[in-house]
Amino acid sequence: MPRSSGSYSTSDLSRKSGDIIAEALRHPVTITQRNKPRLVLLNIEDYRRLMKQSDRRSAGTIETMSDELFAEFENAVAAYASEDEAGRS
Repeated sequence: MPRSSGSYSTSDLSRKSGDIIAEALRHPVTITQRNKPRLVLLNIEDYRRLMKQSDRRSAGTIETMSDELFAEFENAVAAYASEDEAGRS
C-alpha cells in the first residue's frame, strides 16, 4: 500500500494504478514525483464540490456595473487618491 497515508509516487502509480484509483474514490490521493507533491486524484463528487466553491469572479465594464457597485468603486478610488496625496506631503 502507500508509503504514507494517501500518498504515492509516480512509479507507484504505474505499478498500483488499480489500488490507487480505489483509494482515490474514497478520499483524495497525492501523487509525488521526486518526493514532491505533483498531482491530486479525487473522486468526481469532491471535484464538483470544489468547482462549485471556486472563485466566481467575472470581468465587466463600468457601463455594466450596478449603481451600487459603481458607487463603491468611486469611494475606493477616492480613498486611494486621498492616501496617495497624504503620502506625498
